[in-house]
Amino acid sequence: MKYSIGDLVYQGETAGVHNWNTISGTSFYWHPDWLHIAEEATGVTPTAQITPSDNQITQSDAEQTIINHLNTNS
Repeated sequence: MKYSIGDLVYQGETAGVHNWNTISGTSFYWHPDWLHIAEEATGVTPTAQITPSDNQITQSDAEQTIINHLNTNS
């Protein structure tokens, strides 16, 4: 199965940390100060490194990183 942005459910932002869930229930977290995606809200354990499309990482970069991670590891 190939994942797309439509497979992510944005749960919102709390204290700067953005959260997405997949349909299968996996959670991913990102904060604008992080250079990675994490599977816990603290961001201590990186799941995937973000490659910014510009000098500043955006929410869109984070979403694309989650999709790339899911498609590489599924």
